[in-house]
Amino acid sequence: MRATALPRNDPAQYDQLADQWWEASGGFAALHWLAASRAEHIPPAAGAGALLVDLACGGGLMAPHVARLGYRHVGVDLGVEGLRVARGHGVLPVRGSVLAVPLADGCADVVVAGEILEHVEDDVGVLAECARLLRPGGTVVVDALAATRIGRFLMVTVAERLPGGPPPGIHDPALFVDRERLLAAAERLGLDLRLVGLRPSMRQAVAWALGRRRDVAMKPVRSTAVVFAGYGRKR
Repeated sequence: MRATALPRNDPAQYDQLADQWWEASGGFAALHWLAASRAEHIPPAAGAGALLVDLACGGGLMAPHVARLGYRHVGVDLGVEGLRVARGHGVLPVRGSVLAVPLADGCADVVVAGEILEHVEDDVGVLAECARLLRPGGTVVVDALAATRIGRFLMVTVAERLPGGPPPGIHDPALFVDRERLLAAAERLGLDLRLVGLRPSMRQAVAWALGRRRDVAMKPVRSTAVVFAGYGRKR
């Protein structure tokens, strides 16, 4: 499953693996589980025209959840192949950087930034774009990998060797996220953000690995030292 001849965290890896986006047992399987988890923390759309902006949308894995919740779904990404796949699943694709999103201030009722903070050198800059895009009272949902020794070990050394784990080379552990810095930035940006640890259901993960399930639930845990999510609103 490794994208060939590319350094760690090279965005071109996603184009090489584009045919895997919607494979329930493919290299992006865990991203399906995280997409469903994000959706649990997004309120139903308040009315027609409510907009959800999906930063680093990839192949559009949030699409079925966003449609069910009643939002218009705009996906922002640099990857041409991912955006092509996302369009096929009903996402309105916008090519652009998550650090300079080509959308208007306050345009979004919800902003999702899933599995992107640990792929950029300026994670606070991504959070600033979330705050800029949100209307007052809007919902923000993020998830990321923590900059801890245990986080790097489990998500790189271990997870890249496991079924359902990230494709080898997809992460650069040097970019994993400092949680205290993220919370301090959220406060400055007017975002009320709380962090929650996440892990897959072990029982369901075993059933998935044996081909007996198509999905795995992400469970909240007290520790945010490995995989964590942030849920909040713009003040």
